[in-house]
Amino acid sequence: MDPTLTLIGALMLVISIVLSPLSSRVGMPVLLIFLVVGMMMGEDGPGGIEFDDFELAFVIANLALGVILLDGGMRTRAETFRVGLKPALVLATLGVAMTAGGAAIVAWWVFDLHWLTALLIGAIISSTDAAAVFSLLQGRGLHLNERVSATLEIESGSNDPMAIFLTLMLVTLIANTGDQAGWAALTLLIKQFGIGGIAGILGGFAVVELANRIRLTPSLYPLLVAAAGISVFSATNALGGSGFLAIYLAGVVIGNRHVRMMPMILQVHDGLAWLAQLCLFLMLGLLVNPSDLIPLAGGGLILALALIFVIRPLTVMLTLWPFAFNRRELGFISWVGLRGAVPIVLALFPIIADLPEAQLVFHAAFFIVLVSLLVQGTTMAPLARKLRLEVPAGEDPYRRLPLDAPAAGDHELMLFPLRGESWETPRRLSQLRFPENTAVAGVFRNRVCLQPKGDLEVASGDMVAMFATPGVLPELGKALSGRHAPKYLAERAFFGDFVLNGDALLGDVEQVYGIEFDELPPELSLAECFARRTKGHPVVGDIVTLGPVTLVARATNADQVTKVGLKMDSSRDSQKS
Repeated sequence: MDPTLTLIGALMLVISIVLSPLSSRVGMPVLLIFLVVGMMMGEDGPGGIEFDDFELAFVIANLALGVILLDGGMRTRAETFRVGLKPALVLATLGVAMTAGGAAIVAWWVFDLHWLTALLIGAIISSTDAAAVFSLLQGRGLHLNERVSATLEIESGSNDPMAIFLTLMLVTLIANTGDQAGWAALTLLIKQFGIGGIAGILGGFAVVELANRIRLTPSLYPLLVAAAGISVFSATNALGGSGFLAIYLAGVVIGNRHVRMMPMILQVHDGLAWLAQLCLFLMLGLLVNPSDLIPLAGGGLILALALIFVIRPLTVMLTLWPFAFNRRELGFISWVGLRGAVPIVLALFPIIADLPEAQLVFHAAFFIVLVSLLVQGTTMAPLARKLRLEVPAGEDPYRRLPLDAPAAGDHELMLFPLRGESWETPRRLSQLRFPENTAVAGVFRNRVCLQPKGDLEVASGDMVAMFATPGVLPELGKALSGRHAPKYLAERAFFGDFVLNGDALLGDVEQVYGIEFDELPPELSLAECFARRTKGHPVVGDIVTLGPVTLVARATNADQVTKVGLKMDSSRDSQKS
């Protein structure tokens, strides 16, 4: 092996990682940086690397996407399905088909293509990219309300198989124009979704059983899950199913079951997913010469802007209108149609199949991804804040260490740094309210471990070590939170000065606060008010305005609001949509 090639490859990784902090500073998607570095090192750039092995790129890209989808599946919480599953699945199926159709019409017009080739371009660019969306939102410190975040998360993770199916179907139709083409496409649909769904669920449970039944060195558990996930992915592809759907569903099953050393698995897989994304975008950048994009820049720009400003918004409005989304939420979901690696990888299919116009299809998909990352990627975080879709968030642990002992159950050791204005004044440990079944393990200050006595005062700069279970993490994070947040996200500004139980009746609230709710019966509970307004799926941050009072959902359990914030007349305006 030429050492020069390994040196260049390693330097490309180093340059991309060193430049990644620009993402949060200038609002540029970090994946765009990786893509540009790859293009700069390519044949037209100063690097001068000639790389046109599409078959090798196809294999590497598929494995990288498998790793990314496995990590995304493990981070998809089953409880988010109650508010996000139905709308996300509609977007991931019907929405993808509508997007493909709309994009095909524009592609047919601007590129003067055969209608099947235009449909192929539409299918290739029809799916959104989960990694691109959430790496940008999380990098800017956004915590969206559950209805929006769950819908985007599930849609982005589940719409790839639909786009892959449409792409493979159209490649099959173009390559086989005989009488059997329609039957082949139908068979492909059944095999992709049927085999992919069954193999993914069964494979996920098998991985869970395997990880829990054998004793390994802790550092081997993440590798076991990664290898087993790729095995599910590859076996499903060999059987003719959708490996992408299978590995995503396997990840969902793994992430929502008790698995030994799960925090370590997630931590390692976060790094693996970033490495996969980085290598994937660098490689895809190498495949494209900027000079090849110039001839189709005009038509590509028209198609990209139509996709961003017309096709995606229309698709969202037409598919999500039956669900309980307000205008701000619909507007943001419409804008978050970010395209990433998947369209470029799908554009390799026609090249591998040696279809006519394959190079045009590939370059068009690449150009549209570039425009999407530039236009939508740089404006997504500011738009989320402008539309006030954030909700107050607790502090995340600096480190989570599983105890892996039978007597400890699910307990972990969690480290919380104390920081922010709320911890500038020292407070005694006995004054802090922690969830049940938790305990302070110790307090670290200036590299010294202090015993957690009740009269010990803690303040900014200290590190509190807690024994707790993952289920109480949100509540524990809020108890130890001191993060600096905008004024409108402060607890009292967001939820109001008064906290009521969700089962409190409107009639009781009228008597206590001297107000009248003429439009609703007094025997109605506050929780029922939210259920009516949100069609049975309330989330934290939902608002119900009743005359001079604004009610804000403060805590939920399943589909029931358990705590309600009450804001009187003067503070209502800052929360209204």
